[in-house]
Amino acid sequence: MNTRRLFLNRCFQGGGLILLGPLLSACGGGGGENSDVAIAPTLPPMAASWLMPDEGAQHKATWMAFVADEAIWGRTLQGPVQDALARIANAIVQYEPVNMLVRQQDLALAKQKMDSKVRLIVQDLDDLWLRDTGPVFVSNQQGERAGVNFNFNGWGKKQVFSRDSQVAAVVTGQAGVRMLSTKLVLEGGGIEVDGKGTAIITESCVLNANRNPGLSKAACEAELKTLLGIRKVIWLPGIVGKDITDGHTDFYARFTKPGVVVCGLETDPSSFDYAVTQQHLAILRAATDADNQPLQVHVLNGPAQMRPQYAGKDFAAGYINFYVVNGAVLIPEFGDAKADETVRLQMKALFPNRVIVQINIDPIAAGGGGIHCSTQQEPA
Repeated sequence: MNTRRLFLNRCFQGGGLILLGPLLSACGGGGGENSDVAIAPTLPPMAASWLMPDEGAQHKATWMAFVADEAIWGRTLQGPVQDALARIANAIVQYEPVNMLVRQQDLALAKQKMDSKVRLIVQDLDDLWLRDTGPVFVSNQQGERAGVNFNFNGWGKKQVFSRDSQVAAVVTGQAGVRMLSTKLVLEGGGIEVDGKGTAIITESCVLNANRNPGLSKAACEAELKTLLGIRKVIWLPGIVGKDITDGHTDFYARFTKPGVVVCGLETDPSSFDYAVTQQHLAILRAATDADNQPLQVHVLNGPAQMRPQYAGKDFAAGYINFYVVNGAVLIPEFGDAKADETVRLQMKALFPNRVIVQINIDPIAAGGGGIHCSTQQEPA
């Protein structure tokens, strides 16, 4: 069952989350020493033809956040989540640079757990989900790069976000590119692109009143055309209120390259995701891309069993939250030898020129997320 950060939602509603203090400064270099906050100037998109590249395009770096606050994750998961984040970062840095945001109080631990090649940047944080809190990087034909700040609001104000609302500006500044402004509120996990003008988006997330009240599809599409170069949106219904994200796209459908999509399919009829994933599959099989070409759709089934230590109803037991880096694809493994190997072979066929790296991310999956949720690519 591909349930996602529902336990965080319950924690928030029960008063389990607290504010921990003001924004700290960001710094450069692997030593993690403090310096002035690097905030990019905010500019309108203007007339530049911006495009969000495909995740498989060359990366300059990956951005992550080494944080698992006890108020959100609890004592039982806090340490294991940090270990899982380190496993992800240490795998990625073998293929491309990793820039890791880390709170001052976690800096010594991060240095202990991270490969020395991982660059540590001190920054106060609420949570680890850089896919959602970080900027969406874009580029244009003039070779300019920018980062779009999509106004992270805690997935519709379901979780505290005062520090995480600053992350997009800080990352953009650290990357040395300008920041593009918009009134749209969305998260990186809510939009999937092929780099050629096609996007897959869940209505339950982006058209939700807790992000963009009164927003029409047409208005959303017009803004995304300007910001990300989107010429066509394939809308999936998603599902509202079953997890903290309101049904992010990156747990339902992903491009492996232009024209090729993998789709998550829930096979348990008792799951709230069963009917909606069947509907998504039908929509994608009937869809065409921005160039009016049909999509080739592959199904990634989840594991039949998981390791018992972290398995529960909030466990994100799906392979679709993979992450593509330079020369490799990172996918989770869940201890189901048959399913893990089946998906490894599927991914190898879909990415024949990349190494398939399987990682145990059970503690992060216990919080309803995955590798993709905890990373954000910076294109070259």
